[in-house]
Amino acid sequence: MSNPTSEVPVEQDSTGITAAHRRVIGLLLISAFVVMLNETLVGVALPRIMDDLKIGASVAQWLVTAYMLTMAVVIPLTGFLMKRFTTRAVFIGAMTLFVVGTLVAAVAPVFGMLLAGRVLQAAGTGVMTPLLMTTIMTVVPVGRRGRMMGTITIVMSVAPVMGPLLGGIIVNSLPWQALFIIIFPFGVLALVLGIWRMTNVSEPERVRIDILSVLLSVLAFGGLIYGLSEFGNETKGVSTMSPLIPVLVGALSLAAFVFRQLYLQRTNEALIDLRIFASSAFTRALIMMAVMNAILFGSLTLLPLYIQDGLGLSPLQSGLIVLPGGLLMGLAGPFVGLAFDKIGPRPLVIPGAIITSVALWMMALMLTAHATFGTVLGLYLVLCAGLALLFAPLFTVALSSVKDQFYPYASAGIGTAQQIAGAAGTSLFIVVYTMVGTSVRSGGGSASLAVDQGAHYALLLAAVLSLAIIGLSFLIRKPSAVETATD
Repeated sequence: MSNPTSEVPVEQDSTGITAAHRRVIGLLLISAFVVMLNETLVGVALPRIMDDLKIGASVAQWLVTAYMLTMAVVIPLTGFLMKRFTTRAVFIGAMTLFVVGTLVAAVAPVFGMLLAGRVLQAAGTGVMTPLLMTTIMTVVPVGRRGRMMGTITIVMSVAPVMGPLLGGIIVNSLPWQALFIIIFPFGVLALVLGIWRMTNVSEPERVRIDILSVLLSVLAFGGLIYGLSEFGNETKGVSTMSPLIPVLVGALSLAAFVFRQLYLQRTNEALIDLRIFASSAFTRALIMMAVMNAILFGSLTLLPLYIQDGLGLSPLQSGLIVLPGGLLMGLAGPFVGLAFDKIGPRPLVIPGAIITSVALWMMALMLTAHATFGTVLGLYLVLCAGLALLFAPLFTVALSSVKDQFYPYASAGIGTAQQIAGAAGTSLFIVVYTMVGTSVRSGGGSASLAVDQGAHYALLLAAVLSLAIIGLSFLIRKPSAVETATD
């Protein structure tokens, strides 16, 4: 058996991808699915955890908030990690953190230990997606990148929506610890396979890490995501402080972080090299993905509330409504990626942007207190169909628009932007939904009218935001024709 740390063979098949590289991509896809499934698994179990550990909602919320915060801190570091260490070392380190965290959470007798387990899980999760994207850009030929990014869409679309449904099924008949006990062997299997079969796809460089940049990134991205999530928690009565404080700290720290990176990139020592934004194609694609992520995560949070509070359906039914959309996006991913390789991005992203916007306008107008299960499901499937035409092409365009040495920084930048946008979208949807609903009830309106109007204005805001996606979609060009970030 060959040494797993040795250089991979150079023989390629007809696709231009070596067998060793296929094995690496397969391991990363499986592992990414496991860790991303875990990300949304716990939310539905919070009431059970609160009862068992005798804690309130404001404390239990940290199991979700701390997960987001940890990922916000870790993802900006992945650019440095992927340049400083081998693919194998980064993978094993990430999966080890995830497995240890899962075990800690499974046996946790108190909240503090459970929270520590979730933080360790998040630290491993935060590395996996940027590592997967960077690896694909490194080993997959240009003509097949769309197809491979379409495969990633399966993981990124299906895993998050399966989490709440699977979590609900588990906690319906088993203790909440089963959430982690069931995931644990899959994490161990991925780790063992990685130790046994993972090979390196890049050579590490002796780059140093700037401690001040790390501290500023923690304050910037951690502050922004915590503050944004607290806006939503404030309307639900579980916020522990004014959200404006962490948002302000995050914004000021982000400004300082940007200036620090501009200074350090002159000597190639930046934590995130901002020369990735020298490519206008990367910037446009990133903005589109950020808006899409805000819409997707906002709708994933809003729809279950609307379905349960407005239509009087069960949590299981709300999960069954969002699951087909995720499956649709996942199944469509490879076909969209294949089409991208053949016809380029614009024939996909322009219709995708229009379909997404039309779906949101229809949802804003048609999702009333009298809507049927079929109406909600149908409109959400239309929304997901539009998003399915966007994700894989935009990922490919963004990463293909920067030079090879910037792939780790571009992956980290995309991951960070998606985390912030997801938190912002979720917070924005919940704040509008709650504030409008409260205003309706205080004016003497019924509970059903409050849900109706809250959902209407939240979705109306999303529909307005979607117009920006349409405008930007006409500016997206083929990766081979776009400018790349300069040295």
